[in-house]
Amino acid sequence: MFSVKGAGKVPCPCCGGELKIIGSRLRKYIEDSGKCVSLRIRRLCCVTCSKIHHELPDLLIPYKRYESRCFEKAISQPHKNDVAADNSTLYRWNRWFLEFIDYWLACLHSIVLRFQQMDSAPVVPSSMESLTVLERIGRLFGDAPGWLARMARPIVNVHLWVQTRSAFLSG
Repeated sequence: MFSVKGAGKVPCPCCGGELKIIGSRLRKYIEDSGKCVSLRIRRLCCVTCSKIHHELPDLLIPYKRYESRCFEKAISQPHKNDVAADNSTLYRWNRWFLEFIDYWLACLHSIVLRFQQMDSAPVVPSSMESLTVLERIGRLFGDAPGWLARMARPIVNVHLWVQTRSAFLSG
């Protein structure tokens, strides 16, 4: 079992207050080979707003059982990937991604506006409008492994990540 521990002090994503360690919990995930791995992640509580946070490493997506690399492979290469998951699971992952990508891009746009304190949205270049969803994400976050985690982190940190259950997506 591995323990996850951040290298530096991270402020509370809600209010910017100091986070103190209040314990840890077990978190399991499945690698692309199908192997189940256990991590011990820290539970943190904000001294200012009293909200509890979990220190989730980039290799995990909140509320998902497989590591983010599995989702990236299934989304980027739906017909040729080596993820140890059945076809219905891969299909649900793709539907999940397509259902939420517009929301996530809007969240990222909102985050840019909030933290740069701009009065209006930056103009989207016309060349971006004709790109596929994966190409637009590639322009924003690159296409190197880890693009999904790089996209998810700011959304999770400002508490805009929506918890979903795959049972609601299959239909």
